[in-house]
Formats: sequence, C-alpha cells, structure tokens
Amino acid sequence: MAQQNSFDVTTGVDLQEVDNAVNQAQKEIAQRYDFKGSKAAIDFRRAEHKLVLTADDDFKMRALYDVLHGKLVKRGVSVKNLDVGEILPAGGDTVRREIGLKMALDGETAKKVAAAIKEAKLKKVQAAIQGEQVRVSSPSRDDLQAAIALLKSKDFGVELKFGNYR
Repeated sequence: MAQQNSFDVTTGVDLQEVDNAVNQAQKEIAQRYDFKGSKAAIDFRRAEHKLVLTADDDFKMRALYDVLHGKLVKRGVSVKNLDVGEILPAGGDTVRREIGLKMALDGETAKKVAAAIKEAKLKKVQAAIQGEQVRVSSPSRDDLQAAIALLKSKDFGVELKFGNYR
C-alpha cells in the first residue's frame, strides 16, 4: 500500500502576540493627548478569547479601535481572525465593543475548505473534517502542495494555517 501524506488546515491567533499588542496600545493611549482624562480602556480576557474596548463616546471608540488594530497588524496577528462586534452603550456614559478571537475553524468554514478541495478535482486528494480542523491527505506530496496553493489563493474569512505536514 502506498504511503499517505497529509497536512492539517487550522486557524487561530497567537494569544501572546495579542497580549503584546494590547499592552502597546494601552501605552500609546496613556500618552495620547486626545485620550487624557477619558475612560478609554482595553480589557484582554485570555480565557474567553475576547477583547473588550471601553471608551467615552463613538469617536474615541473608533480611535481606540484604530490604535489596537494597528498594533495587532504590526505584531503579525491576522485581522481576519477578529470577530468585531457593534458599538453598544454601557454604564456611566460610556460605550463598549467586544472583539472575539477566532481560535478554531467553525463547521461552516471547515465545510467550505473541504468543498474547495473537492471542487478542484486534484487527483487522489481527500479532505476530511476532524473536529476543528480539516485533514487533507494524498499519496503524492506534489498534489498536497497544489492543495495548499489552492487554499491560499481563496478567501475563507479567516487566516488558514497549515501544519502537521507529513
């Protein structure tokens, strides 16, 4: 029997890089003149994979989000993996925005990835959804490289990571 080669397709963000970006954004906010005396804050809830932004008004919220967004991009965190919520009123004349971090492929995205591989009709390449990842296997490593190139060329709404290449 021929040897099966495979790789896994997953997604996620590096929580340490998010933490570093939040710390840098908080330092910048503390120094900026337009945030002096305001209630602007960024709360990183690592266990919940969530960022909670709090500001005085919509204008400051947009500025706060722009600072955080810039820091995340500089730290190499894919902004495709951010699930940005709406700006909602909070207590004490403030507004709040929650940003979720996508740490795993949801079922719908996994189905799209598997369907894209099947539609490409690569010879002997098979995609199987295994929980929060998609395992792609084939006897030919060249076909797997073609599958990776195919997936990189498409947009699934999240950053895809390729691992366990064997």
